[in-house]
Amino acid sequence: MAGLQRITQPTLDVLEVLLRAHREGEKIHGWAIMKQTKRSGPTVYNALDRLEDAGWIIGDWEELKPDANRPRRRFYHLTGEGAPAARALLAERRPTAIKTRPAFGFAPLTRFRALLGGEQ
Repeated sequence: MAGLQRITQPTLDVLEVLLRAHREGEKIHGWAIMKQTKRSGPTVYNALDRLEDAGWIIGDWEELKPDANRPRRRFYHLTGEGAPAARALLAERRPTAIKTRPAFGFAPLTRFRALLGGEQ
């Protein structure tokens, strides 16, 4: 993949989390990525640094009110180039990671009721 020199298992883990957040229209901070990947801070942040250097992600610092009693978080999201590159890489290396999960809604319930002979 262009721009990304080193592709490790932790990098793939981080990309999975970032791609999931991208699909859901969210930015995600480093601690949440660590929690979801079950990887250590240095491991996750090294992967994030490589992805940012390659132009696949952008990190933005959150704005905090002066009375906030915690440090600022840095939120990450895939770039326009990074999202398709991440999908392609994961499709190649981890095909099951990019399969979309079915959305839950009323249609499946309606079909289930129809099967039972109930109302639609």
